[in-house]
Amino acid sequence: MTYDIIVEGKPRRLELEYKHNAYFCQLDGKAVVVDAVLSRPNVLSLIVGGKAYEVKRELVASELHVWVKGARYAVEVRDPRSYRSRRTAAGGAVGPSKLTAPMPGKVVRVLVKKGEEVQTGQGLIVVEAMKMQNELKAPRKGMVRRILAAPGAAVNPGDLLVIIE
Repeated sequence: MTYDIIVEGKPRRLELEYKHNAYFCQLDGKAVVVDAVLSRPNVLSLIVGGKAYEVKRELVASELHVWVKGARYAVEVRDPRSYRSRRTAAGGAVGPSKLTAPMPGKVVRVLVKKGEEVQTGQGLIVVEAMKMQNELKAPRKGMVRRILAAPGAAVNPGDLLVIIE
């Protein structure tokens, strides 16, 4: 998966690839060895090039801030999924919306039930990937029509998880 990110106004390109039970990373075309562990919610313990870092994520209003060694950085992440979400939110969705797995991983929790009303941005499913838990959120307001994932199930990118109408 390729991400276009902006850190303190500087554009960067991040490529993540999952193979042989490990993630491989390239930042602006340069290979970077990264080992990451979610130490607590919104806090990653990273080892990058043999150096250890604690990275804290903070969402303030609609802005993402990342703290590294006591310094705060404004970060914007652009990828195809977030573009689709912004486009759908702006124009209003008609018909069913499908939530798919953005990365390979394992379903840890299902946070909603079939028939439940959900709001835009509400957590639906938690998927663990690379020792990090990722809460997948509702792309729009609606009713959960189908849940196609169960706790403990392995998922691949693009697998259909939830349908909202």
